[in-house]
Amino acid sequence: MLPYLLLILAGGATTLAFAPFTLWWLPVLTLALLVFYLQHATNAKQAWLRGFSFGLGWFGVGVSWVHVSIDQFGGLPLIGSLALMALLVGYLALFPALASWLSYKLRSITFTPLLFAVCWALAEWLRSVLLTGFPWLSMGYSQTSAGLKDLAPLIGETGISFVLAFAAAALAQLLQPQRAISRYSYVIIAGIVFALSPSLKPFSGWQYSDKTLSVLLVQGNVKQELRWAPEQEWPTMLKYLDLTRPHFKTDLVIWPEAAIPQLEPQAETYLNNLNRAALYANTAVITGILDYNFKTQQAWNNLIVLGKRDSDSSDGDYFYGHGNRYSKHHLLPIGEFVPFENWLRKLAPIFDLPMSSFTRGSYVQPNLVANGYHLLPAICFEIAFPEQIAANMTDDTQLLLTVSNDGWFGDSIGPHQHLQIAQMRALEFGRPLLRATNNGVTATVDAGGNISAQAPQFSEAALTDQLRLTQGITPYTHYGDTPLRILCLVLLMLFALGHWRRNKRSI
Repeated sequence: MLPYLLLILAGGATTLAFAPFTLWWLPVLTLALLVFYLQHATNAKQAWLRGFSFGLGWFGVGVSWVHVSIDQFGGLPLIGSLALMALLVGYLALFPALASWLSYKLRSITFTPLLFAVCWALAEWLRSVLLTGFPWLSMGYSQTSAGLKDLAPLIGETGISFVLAFAAAALAQLLQPQRAISRYSYVIIAGIVFALSPSLKPFSGWQYSDKTLSVLLVQGNVKQELRWAPEQEWPTMLKYLDLTRPHFKTDLVIWPEAAIPQLEPQAETYLNNLNRAALYANTAVITGILDYNFKTQQAWNNLIVLGKRDSDSSDGDYFYGHGNRYSKHHLLPIGEFVPFENWLRKLAPIFDLPMSSFTRGSYVQPNLVANGYHLLPAICFEIAFPEQIAANMTDDTQLLLTVSNDGWFGDSIGPHQHLQIAQMRALEFGRPLLRATNNGVTATVDAGGNISAQAPQFSEAALTDQLRLTQGITPYTHYGDTPLRILCLVLLMLFALGHWRRNKRSI
């Protein structure tokens, strides 16, 4: 049992590579331990179990913050919430198990690092798309502050994950009894990639422009249990106005996801007054709000723009149903839509949460235009999907915008990981990023992925900052993950062909 216990511990320790701990070098060591035990597995089942053990530790610790929302807001007894967490962790652990099984089945002593990186990258791609996808804690996110961060504009987070898996397997290869060239060449290649990474900045494809932008991000810090209480509607709306009013002269004002607790058709008086105030202050306000069509009984999780649309005009274009809005596309399972809802909603309160029947917005939508600036929006979980961001990038896009409410997750590591994911998007696409949340972490991020300003968690805050805008397109914006996936599929077919030929010769 020792290998399995050590792999569970190694997987759990991998959480320290991500925010708020950011031990960026750690995945190379923990994954190297997994590869070492895969090289000493005696059969495919054992390899699968070793990968599964690593995944249990990795996700059991890394996404433990999910239990906060299940336990506090799910209405389940402790045994039920723990069972749901075990189901989630077990599902996520299937993907490192798949990568381990596949790399064992196609094992090649000479090409182990390349094979493991291919299998790992393909398994992680599956994790990002199956059952709507859950790409949280992908290894590349550990590199937002150091290490391979400068590769992000070139190959993205998924490419960085590939390099990390390759480097880890190269390290494990040092312990294999084989020819010196096979033992040392891969770790030398990995070392060269790490060493050269900072020198690749000139090839990122973006440059700073001569334009700057002043922003205000408002953090209301409304307790989760009070957010939809009818008696708290006006106190919450007045709070956001009071926090905003002293800073109304900034170029843009950002309120978080569903900051206005009334449905948009019922909040028209408030919205019209806010629209006039923004126009008078010569600015624009972007806020989250829920929309509901009483005729069709459809609901949307939206961002809308109030105040100035164009910088050279004193007019705004807000009215209920106006087109300068964004509707969330990538809905969160259970929280915003319930699969098999006809019978799941009857099982437990967690499957029947308020506001859990939203309609999806289109996959590609126009950028928001506010005070002459073009912003690419993503609501909450959507920022974890770079393909969706890439699909909505235009030549005019100047900023990335993400709003969220991480109040579901309390004082856990989840909100910090969420911000780190947003930092990676800024790195990949070479654009400054604004992140407004209900209770933290509210922050601004420059195009290099560095946090420019940050509000303290669990407090009312009006965060102001001045950001430099950028121009140019990163290679990752243009090509995305397509080259890496083609490379991985081609290499996988070659490894499979080699495996078939070896088996044929042994018959």
